[in-house]
Amino acid sequence: MASFKKSFESLKAGSHSAAKGVTDTAVQAAQEAVQQVADSSKETVSTAAQEAGRQTQTAIGKAANKATDTIKDFGQKMETK
Repeated sequence: MASFKKSFESLKAGSHSAAKGVTDTAVQAAQEAVQQVADSSKETVSTAAQEAGRQTQTAIGKAANKATDTIKDFGQKMETK
C-alpha cells in the first residue's frame, strides 16, 4: 500500500509539474501575441500620425498660398485706386 501511495504521489507531482509547464507556456505565448499586436498598433498609429502631419502641412501650404495671392490681389487693387 505504501508503494502504491508513493507511486500515486509521484504521478500527482509529475502531473502538476506538466500542467504548470503547459500553463506557463500558454501564458508566455499569449503575452507574446499581445505584445506583437501592441507593437503593430504602435506602428499603425505612428504611420497614421505621419500621414496626418503631411496632410496638415499640405493644407497649411495651400492656405498660405491662397492668403498670399489674396494679399497680392488686394495690393494691386489698392495701387490702381
